[in-house]
Amino acid sequence: MNRLVLVLLLSLLLVGCASVSVEDYRDDSPELVLEEYFDGELIAHGLFVDRFGRVQRRFVVTIDAWWEGNVGTLDEKFYYDDGTTDRRVWTLRRLPDGTYNARAADVAGVGKAEVAGNAMRLRYTLMQPIGGRTFNVSMDDWMHLVDEDTLINRARMSWYGITFGHVTVQFQRVDSGNGESPAR
Repeated sequence: MNRLVLVLLLSLLLVGCASVSVEDYRDDSPELVLEEYFDGELIAHGLFVDRFGRVQRRFVVTIDAWWEGNVGTLDEKFYYDDGTTDRRVWTLRRLPDGTYNARAADVAGVGKAEVAGNAMRLRYTLMQPIGGRTFNVSMDDWMHLVDEDTLINRARMSWYGITFGHVTVQFQRVDSGNGESPAR
């Protein structure tokens, strides 16, 4: 009996360690094609939630996105609820294997993105200023295309493996004929 309990506990532990792969979404639709979705104007609404579940910051992002060959640019302008603003310009490069390199001025090294079906996983290290110091924060972004105009992103923020918050963002295409324009 003890042996059976031990086997069941070890099985549960192994299942708990299994990680979701972007390939798990290969057959899900609508298909996310970065060169199509991130092309034109987009608006995003988001929030940062700390590890205790408390919303710490809300924001709106306007995005101008375009592609030249296999290189995409996402020019993001952030408008925070406390009146501050920020800007991040991403450069995405599609590689021959179908993955993407992602670079931005406040990203240490090169981020890596994988896309399959309606999902994208982007992992990178964000140089985040906190309390007068800069910390290298691990970002694990999961994006899922809901319909042709709506993309939802949930990112886990961690430092040395300890999760200290999540960012949730909803992207909406502006120039897709829905008549919306970015709110600033």
